[in-house]
Amino acid sequence: QVQLVESGGGLVQAGGSLRLSCAASGRISRSNIMGWYRQAPGKQREFVANCADSGRPNYADFVEGRFILSRDNARNTVDLQMNNLNPEDTAIYYCLAKYAAEGWRDNWGQGTQVTVSS
Repeated sequence: QVQLVESGGGLVQAGGSLRLSCAASGRISRSNIMGWYRQAPGKQREFVANCADSGRPNYADFVEGRFILSRDNARNTVDLQMNNLNPEDTAIYYCLAKYAAEGWRDNWGQGTQVTVSS
């Protein structure tokens, strides 16, 4: 009942930047958490960043100040500005959203590929 569509992935060289975007639709509600996970080849999916509707962003330690998560609650979107990318950031990035109206179940997007070359 909730659909998430990610965009903004691509191929960049080390030190470059990308901006990911996730748009939510369907059975969404005011009270929610939206954010990003990523999964590199051969590795488990890991947390990147998230933020509640009225909270401040939370970041994984590996972000080290390079990424900025922002929300537009009126448009039901969450963006992830990624700067100073390195090859370790290469992964499929997935949007995650949870809504009070759904009992806080996980909703996942299909993912967008980020590839960082050396």
